[in-house]
Amino acid sequence: MINLTINDKAVEVVEGTTVLEAAQQLKIDIPTLCHDPRLKPFGACRLCIVEIGGMAKPVTSCTTPAASGMVVKTNSQKLYRLRRTTVELLLSDHPNDCMTCIGTGDCRLQELAYFYGIRKNRFEGAMRDHNRVDANPFITREQNKCVMCGLCVRVCEEVQGVGAIGYAERGFEAKVIPPFGQDLNCEFCGQCVSVCPTGALSARLWSGKPRMEGVKFTDTTCGYCGCGCNLTLRSHGNQVIRVDSAADNHNRGWLCVKGRFGFDFIGSADRLKTPLIRKEKGGKFESATWDEALDYVAKRMNEIKGKHGPDALAGLCSARCTNEENYLFQKLFRAVIGTNNIDHCARY
Repeated sequence: MINLTINDKAVEVVEGTTVLEAAQQLKIDIPTLCHDPRLKPFGACRLCIVEIGGMAKPVTSCTTPAASGMVVKTNSQKLYRLRRTTVELLLSDHPNDCMTCIGTGDCRLQELAYFYGIRKNRFEGAMRDHNRVDANPFITREQNKCVMCGLCVRVCEEVQGVGAIGYAERGFEAKVIPPFGQDLNCEFCGQCVSVCPTGALSARLWSGKPRMEGVKFTDTTCGYCGCGCNLTLRSHGNQVIRVDSAADNHNRGWLCVKGRFGFDFIGSADRLKTPLIRKEKGGKFESATWDEALDYVAKRMNEIKGKHGPDALAGLCSARCTNEENYLFQKLFRAVIGTNNIDHCARY
């Protein structure tokens, strides 16, 4: 353990803790755009700069390890001025379309502009024009809104291990793009969308839907597989319009493409509400109660087993069931029916 002082407050932290993490333990807010505690420190946005006794100039707190006896200042007039200038420089190359941007109300850059009271920009001038429309059904990239924080690049590499995007060009023309500037073509897990601090990355499914007004937040569990990832459903009226995941759970806020984008089935008019039975060969499916359906299945399974033997039957487990339910299902086939013809859809 080491001891240091931040804004005249003493704090004890584990060796290896960064200055930013130490400040967060004291509930001291330091602005950041490129930091995520689930990823390696990067120091790209330069907003988390602090003054440390004995150092000639401000340093980034997210990449600076705390040291014993260190004296840190996070809120001086000099730091306020430098941070405000950094935000102004970011806004000088950023579209001023907050009224219609999908990120409004959930944009860290917007919050920083509000905090520093930036209405006019001293650095107005040429702006990048990197916009293009990708041909994919999941993710919208608005490159002109990118602040080069690197969160999307890092999460794709560090968490997914895919590396579908990276930095290209230099200076004013620098940008984050897929290889050779082609359309985004990846797993479409949406981790990049979840960490983007602006409206540069968003889901196509969110477009035109309510953002905050009248939106209800409901915590639940993903039903696609047995991992049981945490979901936060955003709904408006009776319609689910967006899926997020909180970072303080076992999946750390990361989701797959199904968990993040596969929610249209919830409000589908084609969802089955009762079991269906085809009572005659070639006949139509008819609605039935659960008792009727289960009795019919048991009757037909007994008939098939009696006529053709147990190996004429096979069972397919579901990844949406719990481990306990799948265990009972395979036990039914092996111990009761007497066949090892049992498989699981997660292999496919």
